[in-house]
Amino acid sequence: MEIDFNKNNDGLVPVIIQDNYTKNVLMLGYMNEEAFLKTNEINKVTFYSRSKNRLWTKGEESGNFLEVVNIKNDCDNDTLLISVIPHGPTCHKGTDTCWGENNDQNFGFLSELEGIIEDRKKKSEIAPELRAKEDASYVVSLFDDGMNKIAQKVGEEAIETVIEAKDDNDDLFLNESADLLFHYMILLKAKGFGLSNIVDVLEKRHAKK
Repeated sequence: MEIDFNKNNDGLVPVIIQDNYTKNVLMLGYMNEEAFLKTNEINKVTFYSRSKNRLWTKGEESGNFLEVVNIKNDCDNDTLLISVIPHGPTCHKGTDTCWGENNDQNFGFLSELEGIIEDRKKKSEIAPELRAKEDASYVVSLFDDGMNKIAQKVGEEAIETVIEAKDDNDDLFLNESADLLFHYMILLKAKGFGLSNIVDVLEKRHAKK
């Protein structure tokens, strides 16, 4: 790997640390060539600390090491992206990231949709007579109807998806697929789970192969 440590005239390159599984950015640090070699030697991210003026292995005091999975160089050979498995919080303040964010799995819009479904579930737990008018929704009504109704809807959407899969109308197939996924996400929340739980099961199965 060719790294241009001399581009900024200080012998350092910025290093972006990314969780290998969630793909969240955890922190930003700097490496010189010695820190890069040390990182590869011990398989733990080691920076050059400008404040301490020495090499600094992340976690050397706290035990919250960053286990290296993969190192990539950018197109200009002057910025590194390191995929890691974090062992404990990354930030010295005790948070998952240096931006104070939780290092949760993010599924893009599906994660946003999960949040909306979770909010509707909480609103369904309020007595109907105490709810605000704007709290009325299809999802709230499903939670009101209970597990049997939610499971029934998943079954109905699954059958409709299978029917459309046997035809040639892609638009109808995609819409029924969306309905199936949406109602399955409601079922997961009703059972107290989320998409991350399903991903965990799939990852464990994959690891056994």
